[in-house]
Amino acid sequence: MLWSLLKIIVFVAIIGLLAMGAMFLMNTDGGVQITAMGTEVTLSPLQSVIALGVLVVVIWLFFKLLTLLIATLHFLNGDETALSRYFDRSREQRGYQALSDGLMALASGEGRVAMNKAHKAEKLLNKPELTNLLVAQAAEMNGDTKKASETYKKLVTNNATRFVGVRGIMKQKLAEGDDDTARKLAEKALAIKPRHAETQDILLGLQTKSQDWTGARSTLTAKLKAGHLPRDVYKRRDAVLALSEAKDILDEDATVEQREHAIEANRLSPDLVPAAAMAARAYIEKGKPRAATKILKKAWEVQPHPDLAHAFAEIAPDETPAQRITRFTALTRIHPENPETHLILAELNIVAEDFPEARRALGDVVEKQADARAYTLMAAIERGEGASDAVVQGWLAKALNAPRGPQWVCDNCHDIQPEWGPVCQNCGSFDTLSWQTPQTPEIATATGVHMLPLIVGALEDKAEPEPEVEEPEETVEPEVIEMEAEPVRPDVEPVRPDVEPVVEKQT
Repeated sequence: MLWSLLKIIVFVAIIGLLAMGAMFLMNTDGGVQITAMGTEVTLSPLQSVIALGVLVVVIWLFFKLLTLLIATLHFLNGDETALSRYFDRSREQRGYQALSDGLMALASGEGRVAMNKAHKAEKLLNKPELTNLLVAQAAEMNGDTKKASETYKKLVTNNATRFVGVRGIMKQKLAEGDDDTARKLAEKALAIKPRHAETQDILLGLQTKSQDWTGARSTLTAKLKAGHLPRDVYKRRDAVLALSEAKDILDEDATVEQREHAIEANRLSPDLVPAAAMAARAYIEKGKPRAATKILKKAWEVQPHPDLAHAFAEIAPDETPAQRITRFTALTRIHPENPETHLILAELNIVAEDFPEARRALGDVVEKQADARAYTLMAAIERGEGASDAVVQGWLAKALNAPRGPQWVCDNCHDIQPEWGPVCQNCGSFDTLSWQTPQTPEIATATGVHMLPLIVGALEDKAEPEPEVEEPEETVEPEVIEMEAEPVRPDVEPVRPDVEPVVEKQT
């Protein structure tokens, strides 16, 4: 407000001074007399000042027009002038505006508009490093893969845009399903930009998919050095890759290097169940049962798992069932309340034919956390204790309808895998399998669960003695009833000759 008032005061003061100066010049005697070509002009002081101002403006306009004329002559001669620079700036401004409009159209999903704007920007700017990328992406949006591929190849020829071109062709090969070429292009792109996170992830996924475990471990190390992966995650995934290198450790032609990879995988991630089981088997092959026991106990502390129990049983394969129960105390006392511990103890006592102890070992698992495995063990216990077939078959019927319990489930797509692997067989994601109970409900088929009581009843009827038939006439009635239910055509001879008298009698 004060600033506006100050500007008004200054403006009024200037106007006042100019008015005072004009009045002073009007009251002043004398003037300026100009004689030219016999013509004499006399100007008053005020008129003289005005004429001087007009003369200054005319001289300024003359020099400006002279400068414009010289610039035009230079422009027509092909030289760079302010005039050419003006038109270049205008052309560049329109080119950048077209580029901006193309990017907005690309973001809006308008591929055809983006392509038109890209061509316009290409003509106006003459900067292929900027416009080629827009042309390639617009062509991809329009489905013109050939045009996009040609444009990406142009980007590859320029050192400044080589990475963008290689990455674009790599994405095209991935979309086409050409994983081998895409992997080679990913390696080239990563050689240009070693710290590019997206390219590292793509290359790692392709290497694990093609089972190039050595290359995958190298890429994983690059991710760690670039700071794109926490160290604990790196150790876990490096253990998975080392375990994958030793996947065929149980084969007869397994090398010492494969066994060492399994031991290394367990060292990197002791809680990885497959690594612990595989490393324990490697130590068993070396004749080191104590080392195998130590590994399995450490993994069991993290998560009890049936694979660990199976590997623990392989340490002493020739022991008696009673000795095995005693030796398994090293595992079962770690997590005594875990359901897996109850199931393992029940299995061991069933093998030892101590069925009352097996029932006690099973505890309340059947009532609280029952699954198909628990019901099957209860059927075995009932059979061992001499229960009837109906009781055993009842437990088996429950096992058929019960959930299967914890399994290897992919955290990404929630697909259930039959065994652990470094890569999900359904979605191809790396290191996403975990031992857990599936969240999706397991649906029993009608031919399975609903017909099981009929099957069990049929078995029970078959086990009972058949009653003796006293009257032969009773055996004819089912045949008569059966033939009544079927349509009888008089013009067709019956297929079964023994039924013919019954049909005649019935008619």
